[in-house]
Amino acid sequence: MTAPVRLSVIIPCLDEAAEIAATLEALRPMRGRGAEVIVVDGGSSDNTVAVAHSHADLVTIAERGRARQMNAGAAAARGDVLFFLHADSQVPERADQLILDSLSANHRNWGRFDVSIRGDHPLFGAIAATMNARSRWTGIATGDQGLFVTRKMFEQLGGFPDIALMEDVALTTALKRLSAPVCLHQRVSTSGRRWQKHGLLRTILLMWRLRLAYWLGADPNVLASRYVAHKQS
Repeated sequence: MTAPVRLSVIIPCLDEAAEIAATLEALRPMRGRGAEVIVVDGGSSDNTVAVAHSHADLVTIAERGRARQMNAGAAAARGDVLFFLHADSQVPERADQLILDSLSANHRNWGRFDVSIRGDHPLFGAIAATMNARSRWTGIATGDQGLFVTRKMFEQLGGFPDIALMEDVALTTALKRLSAPVCLHQRVSTSGRRWQKHGLLRTILLMWRLRLAYWLGADPNVLASRYVAHKQS
């Protein structure tokens, strides 16, 4: 008889061939302990899918959009706990046990890790510290921090809302109303490439403006257009 899967790792991706192999390799010990790894591609034009096939339990294609891809991965998952991880993020040692033990010990239904940012800019440490402190203060998290949630609560809320941006903020805001998060001090490391490519201060200011606009009721599709324009400039 096949052992039950307690944890499913779900990774949405798009044109991530340069990053995803390292992300998946860091998950190999977790797979050895029974976690499943699901990669959901949004139509990559590089060889992301080919790279992922040799490191994941399931690679599937979904309609482009991080929320839709993560919901598709959750629908295919077999685990009792869902762990949503960005394609350029790497987990701390024994992340699976940290997740499962913390939820059980604290009688909680969701949580996230602290984050660190890989790269050589001297301000990356301060940016990560600010993100972690803000998350603890507000009880809201972002995808960079590696979100985990019980399947029961995820399904109760209907998954990620089908919006083009801020799907992580929207979901964790809803989760917060039902249960306080577990905030783990162990760190998921994420790539600092978007800050380095588009300018540190410019990217920070953009994200602050987008988040403020979202809280003030702006259309997430409009915000997504601004974000895409920033990446292409």
